[in-house]
Amino acid sequence: QVQLVESGGGLVQPGGSLRLSCAASGSIFSINDMGWYRQAPGKQRELVASVTSGGRTNYADSMKGRFTISRDNAKNTVHLQMNSLKPEDTAVYYCNAVGRVYSWGPDFGSWGQGTQVTVSS
Repeated sequence: QVQLVESGGGLVQPGGSLRLSCAASGSIFSINDMGWYRQAPGKQRELVASVTSGGRTNYADSMKGRFTISRDNAKNTVHLQMNSLKPEDTAVYYCNAVGRVYSWGPDFGSWGQGTQVTVSS
């Protein structure tokens, strides 16, 4: 079992910043990709940003230049620095990790429980 625990959500005013963190624990041999997704009320879950074990990043277009994803492979953690937040960034943010439990398998894909981010004045 691989568990992901997120932290750092909350209420922030438009233009403000928040930093989300996610820590993976459990039976982990390796983690390939770690990322953040979000889901607003009435909308589908969407990719925010992801990062590979080698440090290659991918961002949704609307987050480029405002959000920065980073990762500590030694600690199995991923962070999301969110700047210039807008009301439309309001959503539940979920951490995701894909990897391998043991060197021979199996693969895993895990989600965190989600953390609420609310951008409002």
